[in-house]
Amino acid sequence: MSRALALVLLVLLTGCQPAWAWQPPANAKRYQRELTRIVQQTWGLDGNVAVHAAQIQQESGWRPDVDSPVGAQGLAQFMPSTSAWIAEIYPDLGEAAPYSPGWAMRAMARYDRWIWQRVDAADACQRWAMTLSGYNGGLGWVWRDQKLARAAGDDPALWWGHVAEHTNRAGWAKRENRDYVDRILLRYTPNYVRAWGGRSPCYHF
Repeated sequence: MSRALALVLLVLLTGCQPAWAWQPPANAKRYQRELTRIVQQTWGLDGNVAVHAAQIQQESGWRPDVDSPVGAQGLAQFMPSTSAWIAEIYPDLGEAAPYSPGWAMRAMARYDRWIWQRVDAADACQRWAMTLSGYNGGLGWVWRDQKLARAAGDDPALWWGHVAEHTNRAGWAKRENRDYVDRILLRYTPNYVRAWGGRSPCYHF
């Protein structure tokens, strides 16, 4: 089965679940209002809250005190060096506090926006895919993968079937990065759209 067909089937199966089949974790509801306010302040009133909620779902399962085996911290799973860098470029956020849910959500929204402004893509869905790939693996890798796609005759403005197929990363790193994007945009975002409202940027899948 091709990857594109598998993605279509995933979205269709997710969309066919009854409304009661999936509910956000209790902590998601607890932070919903604050996350909505943060996303709208950072991205404007049309900021996509469902994507950010899905990203937190993937990163930490809404657990603000969690540590990953490699040292990522808190709700948004920032490495200490990334937290320090974000606090430096956005001094209004205050001192880095990755275990603070409010700080982590503000920093995540800012970092997503920072990456978004530095990637070119065909539409919002493709741009979100590249933004999330950059959040997970670094913006430099997105640029390199786009360059490889262009050199291979694929479209550097499209993620699935194009940029996503090209990288010089290790096999495990490629799988982790591509799965990260798929889970957020194609699995969790539709769930949060159903639970909280809004619209998925990848509605056309």
